[in-house]
Amino acid sequence: MSGRIKLIADSGSTKTDWGLLGAGQPTIVRTQGVSPYFQSAEQIKAILETELLPQLPADITVGEVHFYGTGLSQEKNIALVSAAIKAVWPAATAEVNHDLMGAARALCGHEQGIASILGTGSNSCYYDGKEIVKNNPGLGYILGDEGSGAYLGKKVLQYYLYNTFDEDLKLRFEHKYHTNKDEILENVYRKPLANRYLSGFAEFLSENRQHFLIENILEDGLNDFFFSHIYKYRESWTTALHFTGGVAWHFQDIIRELCDLYELPMGKVLRTPMDGLLEYHR
Repeated sequence: MSGRIKLIADSGSTKTDWGLLGAGQPTIVRTQGVSPYFQSAEQIKAILETELLPQLPADITVGEVHFYGTGLSQEKNIALVSAAIKAVWPAATAEVNHDLMGAARALCGHEQGIASILGTGSNSCYYDGKEIVKNNPGLGYILGDEGSGAYLGKKVLQYYLYNTFDEDLKLRFEHKYHTNKDEILENVYRKPLANRYLSGFAEFLSENRQHFLIENILEDGLNDFFFSHIYKYRESWTTALHFTGGVAWHFQDIIRELCDLYELPMGKVLRTPMDGLLEYHR
């Protein structure tokens, strides 16, 4: 691999996927997540230098960076991430955009559609093929993020701490996580990146499917997303609903059931937006 390349980043709070376009077959590498809410420009620059650069071929020049990430609907956050990118690649052109635009371009390409993210956090929009026309406000994991990993993980902890789990599920939870009430509250209320911590408990749901309490958490949590977000777009009744993110991928059967139940047109589900973004920027 040699020559000038495009770097396309799909970044969440937990991880960032980096796609390399322009020299040979597209390649994808990974670093930790980038969040301008929790990290400074210097910290983001350090991630690029210590985690990303060692994974890139030595004989390439980065000509363009297209960075899609969480928290990038605010100008000050865009400036912060742009500064970190420019500090590492001064000669490259940089487009910094929010993760919802990345999801819309990946899922819809140049067609209209409802694009939804269900990952560590959640968000949605109506995209007309060029621009995001409508966006139901994302309120973060404390006030919102319905249907997200953090939202579902919070439900798992509530069921455990309120002794709603039956004995079997309680023992499975304790065997997997080896934690207690004090440790959980410390991580949620005192330590940074509580949304990542909460999201880690969503894995318990995928490992214990078919138990009625687990199915209740999933159905209620994803239904909350439909009620709080999807229903707010009148276009959702006539335009395909597309989804991306780990929660959407692992629990797409429930999403399809909800679309059938509410007679909404189901579209595509992508585990991550990266394949769609590589196609969009190709």
